[in-house]
Amino acid sequence: MTEGFNTRAVHAGQAPDPTTGSVIPPLYQTTTFAQDGIGKLRNGYEYGRGTNPTRDALQSQLAALEGGEFAFSFASGLAAEDALIRALLVPGDHIVMGNDVYGGTYRLINRVLSVWGISNAAVDMFDAGSVAAAVAAGGPEGKTKMVWVETPSNPMMKITDIAAMAEVAHAAGALLVVDNTFASPYLQNPLALGADVVVHSTTKYIGGHSDASGGAIVLSDAEAAEKVGFVQFAVGAVSAPMEAWLTTRGLKTLGVRMDRHSSNAQEIAEWLLTRPEVERVLYPGLPSHPGHELAARQMRGFGGMISVQFTGGEAAARKVAESTHLFTLAESLGGIESLMNYPSEMTHASVKGTELAVPVNLIRLSVGIEDVADLIADLEQALNSL
Repeated sequence: MTEGFNTRAVHAGQAPDPTTGSVIPPLYQTTTFAQDGIGKLRNGYEYGRGTNPTRDALQSQLAALEGGEFAFSFASGLAAEDALIRALLVPGDHIVMGNDVYGGTYRLINRVLSVWGISNAAVDMFDAGSVAAAVAAGGPEGKTKMVWVETPSNPMMKITDIAAMAEVAHAAGALLVVDNTFASPYLQNPLALGADVVVHSTTKYIGGHSDASGGAIVLSDAEAAEKVGFVQFAVGAVSAPMEAWLTTRGLKTLGVRMDRHSSNAQEIAEWLLTRPEVERVLYPGLPSHPGHELAARQMRGFGGMISVQFTGGEAAARKVAESTHLFTLAESLGGIESLMNYPSEMTHASVKGTELAVPVNLIRLSVGIEDVADLIADLEQALNSL
């Protein structure tokens, strides 16, 4: 019998400590492990960059919750993305990605990995025909080997049909990678929809408490997993034991938190629609959202992220971003506390002046788990200041 999500979140990789019976597995805050002789390792543990019991426990949780066979934990989401691309691609390969991916992902692929010989094209992932054309065209030196999807996307909240993109990618012999950070494994499982690889910034909803940075790769192909594991070990951007332990703790309450994030965000999004200061509310839980029906099919809920555009333009967006009390103006997202972000100058400053530039009248809300009436009151006083 397959156990439910919350049961797996609490128990996967979390067997009581065999030495003491501790219900919570201990934090192995160590860099190295004693050997019983030259090359005689205890349970395979040798050096912290290679393996660590705390990181192994987290990786078991991640694999169980995403429905994958293998998981790898990294120091950040971008470290995971970099390791994935270096493990599975070679110079001359081509990536097709969404034209509103996270600014850090675009910077990594377009500026860092382009020097290494990886080319890219940014297209509207909502248009399967455009994606197929870009995949078929390939890059200047070779074929498309990877299709990169964010859904919901950051910050425009576009919804991409994962199953359809899997068909497009696989028909061309390419891999489909899905950044599942916004949805989390609780709301969406891309591997079950045909994706080959899932990536996460575990700093966000998976960790959930704004106190641990991390990233993850989950996949089921053994050959690809061996390559990723080698890069994880050889390059060494692994999650430290404390970050792994904190992320494991956060994962155990992911389902409970995502239910509250989602219900709060739904109520706030519907309230924002009533405000004359608001030009557009981007939230997949709204029937007016162009991806609403698709999101309802491939997600179990609509998440805690909302983007808002204002009729008063850039000045209004900046004013609101600097006028809230409970919503903290800050980078990042996915914590228990509510955050507000002005992407054009913050998370997506790296794509200013490109086709991925974020509208200057847009703010992004990461809706926390506070009482929703208090959050609405905070937004109301900010809008009233315009």
